Amino acid sequence: MRAAVLRGLDQPMTVEDIELAPPGPGEVEVRLVASGVCHSDWNVVTGATANPLPAVLGHEGAGVVESVGEGVDTVTEGDHVILSWLPACGRCYYCSRGRQVLCDVAMADMFRGTLPGGTLRLSQNGSPLYHYSYLSAFAERCIVPEGCCVPIREDAPLEVAALIGCAVMTGYGAAVTRARVQAGSAIAIFGAGGVGLSAIMGARSAAAAQSSRLACPRKA
Repeated sequence: MRAAVLRGLDQPMTVEDIELAPPGPGEVEVRLVASGVCHSDWNVVTGATANPLPAVLGHEGAGVVESVGEGVDTVTEGDHVILSWLPACGRCYYCSRGRQVLCDVAMADMFRGTLPGGTLRLSQNGSPLYHYSYLSAFAERCIVPEGCCVPIREDAPLEVAALIGCAVMTGYGAAVTRARVQAGSAIAIFGAGGVGLSAIMGARSAAAAQSSRLACPRKA
């Protein structure tokens, strides 16, 4: 299959032919239909976020389930899914207190560039390639943990659904869950990219009275 591979810091990604191993226990193979581009991917390119290289980046994606590994029971072949980059374990200190976004277990392996448990499913001519955020969505297909798959209805446009896995939930969650915007509030949102626009949607759904979109000044 083809994928965009990052081989070094501050280098362009190159589209290459690579190998994808079959899904193991608890894993799902997804045929990507759409993938969003996020600043977090750029942070790996610049080195602001550490991730082993060479790697296939991309952590906003949506597609169709191609096959499932042993023990997978929440999705099946043909399901349309949004990919979520943080499969919370449900058992650690933070998960048990309702703070799944801080899951200790998921975070540990994510920054090692592997799937949970240290597994690698990407390679090229026998040499391993690293994953990014459990997804590696800059590819034609990917192997992800079952917990990364969120089933959606088949008529949902996948090019829109792809953004829900990160940008929409980050912005919407910042307004509704983190800031807990109240009805009638006046809010300011700095920047109107994918996350900022999603924060505006979140504030609107919370019945904020006024929002201001303020572009961040560029450095000279």
